[in-house]
Order: sequence, then structure tokens, then C-alpha cells
Amino acid sequence: MVVETRDNIVIRLLLFGLLLFGSWYAYEEYIDKENSQSFLKTVKTEIDTMIESPEFKNTIEELAGGISDLAEGLEERLKDFSQNEQQTVPSDVEKPDLETPTEQTFSIHNIEVGDSKEEVEEVLGTAKRSSFNEYDIEWHAYHENYQNFVMVAYDENNTAAALYTNQDLLSSTKNITFKSDKQAVRNQLGEPITKIRKGLTYYQFQENSDYDVFFIDHNYVTVFYDKHENNTVTAIQIISEALEQSKRSFYTDGSESLKIGFEYQLFDLTNAARVQHGLNILTWDEAVKETARKHSKDMAENNYFDHTNLEGQSPFDRMKEDNIRYIAAGENLAAGQFSSIFAHEGLMNSLGHRKNILHDDFEFLGVGVAFNENAQPYYTENFFAK
Repeated sequence: MVVETRDNIVIRLLLFGLLLFGSWYAYEEYIDKENSQSFLKTVKTEIDTMIESPEFKNTIEELAGGISDLAEGLEERLKDFSQNEQQTVPSDVEKPDLETPTEQTFSIHNIEVGDSKEEVEEVLGTAKRSSFNEYDIEWHAYHENYQNFVMVAYDENNTAAALYTNQDLLSSTKNITFKSDKQAVRNQLGEPITKIRKGLTYYQFQENSDYDVFFIDHNYVTVFYDKHENNTVTAIQIISEALEQSKRSFYTDGSESLKIGFEYQLFDLTNAARVQHGLNILTWDEAVKETARKHSKDMAENNYFDHTNLEGQSPFDRMKEDNIRYIAAGENLAAGQFSSIFAHEGLMNSLGHRKNILHDDFEFLGVGVAFNENAQPYYTENFFAK
């Protein structure tokens, strides 16, 4: 996680102004006391020499450039302030009354795995976005300005085969809610599974992770925990056994559709998390998405993982090279997670990355994804405000 602002430019301008003011005040006091014409001549000569020096001219040009950029940014912010506020601050949306599931252990927004698409959309309305996922089907994202955020994936029979939320929309027959901590979840559900079999191969889950996987009701239930909130439940994903077994390995070949799907899913997950924490909604930025994509592609092709690329460029160098103007910016990176859900939940449990996701001042986000030769994804998030 890296962040840059233009506070340093403002500080330098203030210091420069104070220096000039303080210097002139000292000269003025001395002149009043000494009434010396020779002193005035000396001061004038020294000032003329300083003004004519290349160092002084370079400093003035640099400060002028900083003032120009800052003024332009402030002008744009003032011009668009009202419009941006209306577009990005979510209105209050009533939370649904959650009922105890009738067919399964868990439901999300009163939706259970096995419900028909027609039944789901009677409750949730029309999806705001549909995007390709790692199961070769689509996540359909339902929400109202990212409040009451739910993703549902349907099988070939238009039946809900996967559910996800990172908002407090969970109900269960085991009294597990978003207020439950890891130990309470395990007390109710038992010990999580440590591996999953696909064909003749066992895939081992990462040890000491911030999530547990349980096999319940012929579903794989992944419960994510927020280690910055006392390991309470922060999200849940439910995948039917049939859908999970249809994916033959942990990683799915990195198609163009999957790349785009992962990018938009990570964007939506970020906004849903921000709304959950009472923050404004970020706007998708196509230009900075390209900046993010290029860095993910560079890391994937050249087998490295770093904010600084092999040419020594920082995220801010890359953004400036692509003519992205900003007054504050940040970058998050993730690699190896087999979906945007796991990438997002991992980033939220990393304090520095979490600060970018929940940064008050950011207004725009672009996400870029690329896959290496082993189909492992690299994720880059570029945040900024202007």
C-alpha cells in the first residue's frame, strides 16, 4: 500500500512565504534603526543576484507548477462538488427484515442456495451488474447504491448456486450473525475443513488464514473474519457442491472475460465495504484502470510483486505518465488469490490496504487484473482524488 498527497507542496509554499516575509521584516527593522543607504544597496545587490541564479529560477518554476496544478485541482473540485456529492454519497436504504432460513443453515437477504432466479429477483429486484467469475458463470450484483449488497450466481437451470455478501444481511439456524466471532462460529459449526478434493487431487487451504471453510448442506460455506474488528464475521460466500466440483482446480484459465469480471467485482466489493463503513461511493475511472492493468500485466509477465516496477517507477510516476491528475492517490496490490472476493477480504485484513479502501478523501478507483502463465491473477487497485 502506498499513498501520496500534495500536502508537501502546500507546506513548501507556506514556508517559502514565511521565509520571505520574515526576511523583509528583518531588513525593514534594520533599515529603520541604521538609516543606511549603503545597506539598502547591499541588500538590493544580494536580492538581484539571488533572483538571477538558476537555482532560484528553478525553484520558482517548480513552485509555480505546483500552484498551477493545485489551483486547477481545486477549481475542478469546486465546480463538481455538488454533483459529486449527489452521485457518491448513498442515501439511506432500509435494511430488510431477516428471517430464519427454512431449507438451509444460512440465508443472505432471505435468499438461499437453491432458490430460483425468479424468486431471488422478486426479493432483490434487477441486478445492477453481471460479470464473469471463476466458476465459468456470472456473479449478478444486487444493491441500492451499494447498500443491501448481495451477489448471486445461477446455474444452467437459473437456480441460485452461489451467494455472497459483505454486509450485515446474514441469518442462520445456528444464530450466527455479523456480530459473531471466529470462536463462536466454530462452536456452532465445528472445526473447518482443511482441504477439498477435486477429482483425484486434494487442494489444501492456507493455514492461519482469516477465513474458515465448512461443508454444510452440500455447500461449501466460507466465513471471512475481520481481524481489525475482533475477528467478527465480515463476509460470507456459499457455493453449492455441484458448482464447486465443476471447477477442476483452484485457478481458472485467465480469459478476457474473467479479467474484466474480476476487475468489476473488486470495484463493487470495495464500494460495498465503504458503504458498510459509512463512506462515499467511489466512481469507476477508465483511464486509471488502464494504468492498473499495465502494472498487473508487467508483474504477471515478469514474475515480481512490488509497487515499484522494474524501471524504478512508483505508482505515482505511472499515473503521471498516463496523465492522471490527482491531489491524493494510493495503490493496493494483491496476487495469488483465486477470486476477487478472496483478494478483497485479504486486503481488508491488511491495515495499510484497508486504509486505502476506507480512505475518506478518495473519489475514483480503477482496477486492473492480469494472469501469469499458471493462471494466477495479479490485482492492482489505483485510487485517487482530484
